[in-house]
Amino acid sequence: MSIFQSLNTTASALTAQRLRMDVISANMANVDTTRAKIVDGKWEPYRRKMVVMEPKETFSSFLNVAMNRQQIGNGVRVTKIIEDRTPFKLVYDPSHPDANEEGYVQLPNVDPLKEMVDLISATRSYEANVTVFNATKGMLMKALEIGK
Repeated sequence: MSIFQSLNTTASALTAQRLRMDVISANMANVDTTRAKIVDGKWEPYRRKMVVMEPKETFSSFLNVAMNRQQIGNGVRVTKIIEDRTPFKLVYDPSHPDANEEGYVQLPNVDPLKEMVDLISATRSYEANVTVFNATKGMLMKALEIGK
């Protein structure tokens, strides 16, 4: 096992959580955007985006661990950013320029409360990984002082 393996694992988690916070910020910024993209010649509201993460390990890495060839714990990676397919919110506002014939406006499927909960979760995960990174760095520094 490399001396920097735990630092690399933590760094991958920090990067993934930072991307998650960026996507949440984009969702919050577009909570009222009714014209995000054109679909079939009509404007469609912004769709909530979500980050999908998975461990970097595969079955073969678990097999190699079982055969004592390598250590497990390679971190996490972002596989994709997906759009939430829940229906848009309909709000009655006949004076809105994007209102349909009945006076309803389609608003994005972004729920600010849900986004804030996700943001708090991502922030806590980020903070926990910073703590792990600093603890690992401290242990490595102490190990270097042993040789003095």
